[in-house]
Amino acid sequence: MAAGVVVLIDQATKAAALSGLSPDERVPLLGDLLGLRLAFNPGAILSLGSGFTGLLTLLGVGAVILLIVVAARARTGWGAVGIGLILGGAVGNLIDRLFSPPGFGVGHVTDFLAYGTLFIGNLADVALGAGVIVLGLNLWIRHRRARAGTTNDGMTGGAAPAAGSAASGS
Repeated sequence: MAAGVVVLIDQATKAAALSGLSPDERVPLLGDLLGLRLAFNPGAILSLGSGFTGLLTLLGVGAVILLIVVAARARTGWGAVGIGLILGGAVGNLIDRLFSPPGFGVGHVTDFLAYGTLFIGNLADVALGAGVIVLGLNLWIRHRRARAGTTNDGMTGGAAPAAGSAASGS
């Protein structure tokens, strides 16, 4: 569910950016810290690998397939949310790579969130980062619970006794 919401919001905001923003003009939102400016990225984060757009598309397809498998095996609700955010961000940017100019599989990702003079990103990128944070926090909390001897159901000291065992009074 999280992945679908991310893809819908990402694609809607990219469409709005394409119709209302310019690559030549920055619209300030929070002064110089955050603004809106249209950009097209043939590469990955910070335009790395811009000469390998086709390869990045293939890696994106592989990542999406892997994320779908991992999402189906998520053990916690927060783990599923984190994976869903990452999956949604990956699909949002993959749609651009597949269907945006200059051509199928080598399209440039539409970016519009200008972070000062550092870089320009989009909401798919925000979802990717948020998903990594959610997964990291989820793993950290699970690790702390495991070290404290607390299971996900709040029980301590390991597994509950099996039905019909001496502990159940049968």
